[in-house]
Amino acid sequence: MHTPFMTDPSPTDAHPSPFVTGLAGRCPQCGKGKLFQGFLGIRPCCEACGLDFAFADAGDGPAVFVILLAGFIVVGAGLLAEIRYAPPLWVHAVLWVPLVLIVTLAPLRLLKGLLIALQYHNDAAEGRIEHTCDCRVVANIRVR
Repeated sequence: MHTPFMTDPSPTDAHPSPFVTGLAGRCPQCGKGKLFQGFLGIRPCCEACGLDFAFADAGDGPAVFVILLAGFIVVGAGLLAEIRYAPPLWVHAVLWVPLVLIVTLAPLRLLKGLLIALQYHNDAAEGRIEHTCDCRVVANIRVR
């Protein structure tokens, strides 16, 4: 059933899913060009459609999510192992150092690509304050 509030998207204005393009490390506009140059470096522009990636600023967002995820997994597993088995400290080092590397480095690129694609999809930008009025403060002092 077609209502006047529903519009049919045409193929020209349909963008690929930000989740698919972000997790794949592809251009958020066309889904074909590469987003990354190296492990975490962003390319200057898309080689397929020419989109300028200057808008892309994920900031510390990916690192925060990775730290929370890694902390939950590693600390939880470490506590569980300590309570159940009480292994010596060298076993903790052998187990948890590689796990920390895996659960921090593996999702970092995925989350950075996802946050950049969502930033493009939602037209997110740095917050700015616009001063549209004269900001002089006039004192209203009542004299007796």
